[in-house]
Amino acid sequence: MAEAVTKFENNRPKSDRQEPGYRLAPHNIEAEQALLGAILVNNDAYYRVSDFLKPEHFFEALHQQIYKVASDMIRAAKRADPRTIKTFLPAEEKLGDMTVAQYLALLAAEATTIINAEDYGRSIHDLALRRNLIRIGEDMVNIAYDAPVEMPPSGQIEDAERRLFELAETGSYKGGFHEFSTAINTAIDLAAAAFQRDGGLSGISTGIRQLDERMGGLQRSDLIILAGRPGMGKTSLATNIAFNIAHSYEADVAPDGTPKALNGGVVGFFSLEMSADQLATRIISEQAEVSSSKIRRGQITEAEYEKLAFCAQEMQKLPLFIDETGGISIAQLAARARRLKRQRGLDVMVVDYIQLMQASKRAGDSRVQEVTEITTGLKALAKELDIPIIALSQLSRQVESREDKRPQLADLRESGSIEQDADVVMFVFREEYYVKNREPKPGTEEHLKWEKDMVESQGKAEVIIAKQRHGPTGTAKLGFQAEFTRFSDLADDDYLPERYE
Repeated sequence: MAEAVTKFENNRPKSDRQEPGYRLAPHNIEAEQALLGAILVNNDAYYRVSDFLKPEHFFEALHQQIYKVASDMIRAAKRADPRTIKTFLPAEEKLGDMTVAQYLALLAAEATTIINAEDYGRSIHDLALRRNLIRIGEDMVNIAYDAPVEMPPSGQIEDAERRLFELAETGSYKGGFHEFSTAINTAIDLAAAAFQRDGGLSGISTGIRQLDERMGGLQRSDLIILAGRPGMGKTSLATNIAFNIAHSYEADVAPDGTPKALNGGVVGFFSLEMSADQLATRIISEQAEVSSSKIRRGQITEAEYEKLAFCAQEMQKLPLFIDETGGISIAQLAARARRLKRQRGLDVMVVDYIQLMQASKRAGDSRVQEVTEITTGLKALAKELDIPIIALSQLSRQVESREDKRPQLADLRESGSIEQDADVVMFVFREEYYVKNREPKPGTEEHLKWEKDMVESQGKAEVIIAKQRHGPTGTAKLGFQAEFTRFSDLADDDYLPERYE
């Protein structure tokens, strides 16, 4: 094989070789040849590297072609050997005095055992990462020297951080077109994951059955807008969902050795309105069933304190991370989210709320343009990190002027960009809130009717799914415990115990 390597290197096209005086990009032709030879002799070797090794990781262009053709044939349950794959490679291409067919035969003849196939694959993969690092570093230097006027240094830093993050997460910089076959394989993998996951959901369970049934869970790369008027409980619903996901987290390991979530997930919560301790108080109140107002005023009993202490101990290890920076920009938020995903993992992100975020200040920009930049950035971040992002939003006051207070898409503040960029738009609505605030004079006929309306609406809430790219719209009816600010599924009448008159 050593003689073949020398001959192969010496007879590569001149454009592929680097002239003396220049450092050659790190590569290992011998490892590439050994791995390809092992695959051509025993196709089982392919499955030892297929989870992490892609054609673009090979340094030599011909090796990329050989690996891709062999991969396609093996995945199609066909035999891949020098005889079967040569017809799919350029027959006219010469390697010195060797044809492609002769080179394939040489690879197979000089092949060693498949035991070391994974080691060769890891070596090839690592060298590809180093070449990509070199390319990103060269780009950083060149852009820093010749930066355009409209690209400030902070923009270059953000771009470099994004590219490095992608390289760290996927092993190759994403860009350009993807083959449809790759997308098909990804879709099949998602279906398989849904089949294996608790509840049979394609996305991450919210812990609320009514929502999961309508959405199939929170889907990766989706921007989910959760909106409502003040007092409706949108922050409470977001904290409920965040806690449920973190509480049901079960860790697993992906084939490439990176951590992944089997159920639930790691949650990043950007709380722009409340401090971390206020948010923690709300969550512990929900779970311990102790009123948060009583906690703040110190009016709790010894038994309630013990419940709080027990819940706090149980929640110590939850993978729920809170960032309480007020007025954070979309660029800062993206950088911190990337860092969290890299260091601790990140499966779901919550932003409370959009209108408190800042965009890059440009002269003449209206608030609508700033919100457009924020929502576009959040959607791009959801795709980049491959996670669902739940972003809370305010509604305009025009809701209050209507007789039916149920929100509509047009009620979203700066609604154009929010409605356009979102994959899902949900509204939280509680009739009880409005009924309670219009109590008539006691003892009147109107008061009797009000009492009836109050009984019907008490402890109930609606989550209106007004937009959903991948599924139907509709309304999920939930229970709401106001003193604990907790949402839950309503009990079905079919499952209630028998009532005796």
